[in-house]
Parts: sequence; structure tokens; C-alpha cells
Amino acid sequence: MADFLLIGAGIGGLAAAQALLRLGHRVRVYEAAAELREIGAGVVLGANAMRALDELGLHDAVRPVGTPLTTVRLLDEHGRVLNRADTTAFTERLGYDNLGILRADLQRELLRALPPGVVQLGHRLARFEQTETHVTAFFDNGTQATAEALIAADGIRSRVRQHLLPASQPRYAGYTCWRATVQADIPGLPTTGSSETWGRARRFGLVPVADGRLYWFACLNSPEPNNPAFRAYRVTDLQRHFVGFHAPIPQVLAATADADLLWGDLYDLAPLASLAFGRVLLLGDAGHATTPNLGQGAGMAVEDAAVLARCLRGAPADLAAAFRAFDQQRRPRTRRIVEQSRQLGMLAQFTPPWLVPLRNAALAAVPDWLTARQMAWLYKEL
Repeated sequence: MADFLLIGAGIGGLAAAQALLRLGHRVRVYEAAAELREIGAGVVLGANAMRALDELGLHDAVRPVGTPLTTVRLLDEHGRVLNRADTTAFTERLGYDNLGILRADLQRELLRALPPGVVQLGHRLARFEQTETHVTAFFDNGTQATAEALIAADGIRSRVRQHLLPASQPRYAGYTCWRATVQADIPGLPTTGSSETWGRARRFGLVPVADGRLYWFACLNSPEPNNPAFRAYRVTDLQRHFVGFHAPIPQVLAATADADLLWGDLYDLAPLASLAFGRVLLLGDAGHATTPNLGQGAGMAVEDAAVLARCLRGAPADLAAAFRAFDQQRRPRTRRIVEQSRQLGMLAQFTPPWLVPLRNAALAAVPDWLTARQMAWLYKEL
């Protein structure tokens, strides 16, 4: 069995660590943060991601702490349904639900599945060196570690990727986003499905998660990233932007405390030419960060972990060959998701007022068979 260094203890890193341990490999996970505090409020795990979790022996731990989602609705700001998809047929065919879940709950269950001592906190990667047989990681705290391979799961601003591909930098999507969770005791809140409401250059999403809570997000266009005006926003500022939007959006904002707001610009990565570099592999957002418009960011990281396990079983004696196989399998799918998610975000954040009614009419005219075809690909078996 092989010895792996894994950089990053987010969703992708923890899932990959579990995958490697189940194969009998030795794993050491190094995380820059001094404590694990996951942010981001909520995520959606598609049926494809739940199937991947099952392959990793994690499905039964994660499923009870989320809420099954059976529908996806797209509405205009007055509450008129532009498009509606029932995902039941696809999830029943796969045998797994789509799940709304708090990111912190997901990370907690992934961490709980690992043996004590696997994750080492307070280790920020400074650099690494690769030879024909080993990889050595050097950390800012002066320590170092050597193993037969290194897996980078250190996010969109991955230091490993920056070392390998200095020109590959996060790509700003052109809009910014606020997130929060509230108790779902407001009349009219969705309980079995998610929804997005599209206006002009703004949108609002609602996703039920576990224990009677609701995750919401709100996006506004911003020509420049890290806008100081948006950084200072409070709930009252968002209420001003979303005044006139249909219920229960005003009620959701009214139930949100300023202290619960999470704000951040949205970025992705232009698709890379490779995810495998000898004995080094890019996984999750480090290799294919996407905007969240298809609800597949966390799911792609979990899928990565399951596919990595398959590739290692196929080439147990040749880690570089296993990494190349992973690259060949994952790049086409992740590339398509990154590109489609970026295009969908551009459509959602449309600015010209005269085009918004045309956009909405086109969305309402999308035939059911085309929606079904997209879902079949998105939730496909690995």
C-alpha cells in the first residue's frame, strides 16, 4: 500500500482521505487553518454525489443530516413559475436523493469518519518538491513531510496549483453573493425542493436543509470584485435591492440577523489542460472550481474521491498511471460543468432590462424533454 500526503481538509480532502484509507493506504491530511470552521451556509448534493458518498461508505452518515429535494423551481420576481423540474424519476432510478445540507454538517460527518490523528491542523503549505519516487511538502511552520504521492485539495486558491501552473488564477464571475440560514417557520417556505427567483441583475435562492432550517442566497452584479460598498452591506441593504420580490423572500430577509450574513464574490477556474502532474494530483476546487449555479461544486469534489479510489484499484502499483486515468475520466465532465455553470450564471444575472422579459419567456418555453436530458447527464452514474 502507498503513502499519501493530502493538502486541505475541506469536503474534497476529507472525502479523498476516506477513499484512500478504505483501500488500505496510509494518509496524512495537512490543513492550514488552526481549527476547522467550515463556512458557506448550505450546499446541494445531487444524487450523483450521494452515490459517490455511498461508494466511500459515507452515505448513511450524511443522509440523515440533510433534507431530500424532489423539485427545482425557477421563478420570476413576481412568483410566476418559469421552469419546474421534478427530479424524482432520476433519483429513484439512481436510488439516491438530491440533498440540501449545511456545509458545516457535511464537513463534520466526513471528519467524524476518519481515525484520530489523520488530520493535522496549522500546517500551511509553503512549497513542495517532487522526485521520481516521492513528494516532499514543506510547511510555513518549519515542518516537512514526505510520501509517495501528494493530492492537492486546498481549494480554488491552491498553493499546489499555483506552484504547478502559476498562470492559472481564479476567474471572477462578475457578481457577488450573500448567504445565511434561518429557521423555517415562515409560511410559504419550500420544504421538499429548492427554488431560484430571477430578476434583473439579481436573484434569490431558497434551499431547505435539516432540522427545520432554510439556506438562502442572494446575488447582485458587481463590476469589480471585493467591492467595499458590498462588504459593508447589512440585511436592510439587501431588502432594498429585493423590494417587490414575491413572498416568502421579504419574510426570509426579515428573519435574518446581520451577524448571520456571509458575503463573498464568486469565482471559478478556467478548465485546465491536466489535473495530474506525475505523483501530484489536483482534486476538487484546486483543479476545477466552479460557480455554484448547477449545485455541483461540493458534489464534484465527492465524485473526485470516488473516481480516485476506482483508478487506484485499477493501477495499485503505479500511482502516476492511476492519476493519469483520473485525469482522463474527470476532466471532460468537470470542464462541462464549469462552463455550463458559468453560462447559466451570466444568464441569471442579465442586466439589460428590455432583454429580461425575453429571457424569462425563453426559459418558460424550454421543453420538458430538454430539462430531463440535462438532469440525466448531471445526475448520471459515475
